[in-house]
Amino acid sequence: MSDVISFTLDGKPAQAEPGESIFQVAKRLGIAIPHMCSGLNQHYRADGNCRLCLVEIDGERTLAASCKRLPSEGMTVSSASARTTKARNMVMELLIADQPTRATGPDPQSRFWQMADQMGLTESRFGCRPQPDPDTSHPAISVNMDACIQCTNCVRACREIQVNDVIGMARRGARSEIVFDIADPMGTSTCVACGECVQACPTGALLEKSPPLNVDREVRSLCPYCGVGCQVAYKVADDRIVGMAGRNGPGNLNRLCVKGRFGLDYVHHPHRLTTPLIRRDDAPKVPDPQFDAGDWSKIFREATWAEALDLAASGLKSIRQTRGD
Repeated sequence: MSDVISFTLDGKPAQAEPGESIFQVAKRLGIAIPHMCSGLNQHYRADGNCRLCLVEIDGERTLAASCKRLPSEGMTVSSASARTTKARNMVMELLIADQPTRATGPDPQSRFWQMADQMGLTESRFGCRPQPDPDTSHPAISVNMDACIQCTNCVRACREIQVNDVIGMARRGARSEIVFDIADPMGTSTCVACGECVQACPTGALLEKSPPLNVDREVRSLCPYCGVGCQVAYKVADDRIVGMAGRNGPGNLNRLCVKGRFGLDYVHHPHRLTTPLIRRDDAPKVPDPQFDAGDWSKIFREATWAEALDLAASGLKSIRQTRGD
């Protein structure tokens, strides 16, 4: 007996694997369903908080969040009926009401505003809530809770993906809010600045303090800091690296640490070595407290990679010959 579930999606037959949600099936089939708190990547658990992915199921009184609802045999689902479109537009209007205006918000090009553009909505007829002040206490991350829609992507990013458990929810109902530790400023919390919450946030409520601007291309590469081999995407503007994002590699699954995400200054630092150096024969082998890292020519000379590797290999070989195995 097959475990595959057969159902109808937008008038066409569809099949779902066990545990596969309606949203996942639709995405696999190329059917676009608006979403904000799910679909970030396959490692994030769907929570159904934003309610943008509502679909209509024949025979059911209420609409269902497709990211949480699993199809059943013979079910008939509509992802684009007039009822679902009207409900989604209302949800998006309510979410827009919780935002600063696009012109004054922290990230006018955020995934939130891109989704609003796709839905043809740019403003809300509803009034906004009282807006909290920004938190600028963190050296790398700007906290703009006036743009928070409480999708809890950041909570799952911190608690379940990076397992740091710094970000959580406090209070109840309309007073619910995202907090760090016990409602501490982010800069004085136990945050390790991995930036996973920044990558997960769809609105700019959590944003790099120096976000990459005018990015013209992305270059896939590996993080150079340690041996884990985290796969990254460098954001490049005018041939300069201005940002970094994690990729879904086997060593990191989209995640990065503080060095991998924010440690970019070394790339364009004037003291960065880009050519192998070999100590000059006339250079004294004594500590020099006055050594200028920007002027190494008194001690080193430039060399080719072949020359440098041969010299290193011969040095190691001589040590082995004189000191033994």
